[in-house]
Amino acid sequence: MDMFDAVKAGLGGLKGAGGGSNDALGAVLSLLNGQGGGLNGIVQLFQSQGLGDVVASWVGTGQNLPISPDQIHKTLGAQQLSQFASQAGLAPDAAGSTLASLLPAIIDKLTPNGQLPSTSQQLPGLDVLSQLLK
Repeated sequence: MDMFDAVKAGLGGLKGAGGGSNDALGAVLSLLNGQGGGLNGIVQLFQSQGLGDVVASWVGTGQNLPISPDQIHKTLGAQQLSQFASQAGLAPDAAGSTLASLLPAIIDKLTPNGQLPSTSQQLPGLDVLSQLLK
């Protein structure tokens, strides 16, 4: 099973997280695409905020460690959370908890072999997810 098949297979579980909204999933993908460096960039951002062990668990093949809405807020900031909430059709105070449930699962599905994809491999994976949400 390649990365795209794994993402497709896992998408049903992701739809259940965060209220089952395709808008929320699409907003997460926009967040990943909009982050400098894509998936690698968001992983580096969480690492720079002292959450390296948490984000490493999402990338790795074991169980995903949880992240709190407060940790999401501290890492991404109010402006990115507000933009995410707007794109997802959520109340601003729900953005952190929605991302706390969706982001670990999406990053996990985008890294099925426990490794970050190269930059050239990232965009097709994110594009596949985007197509699945339509």
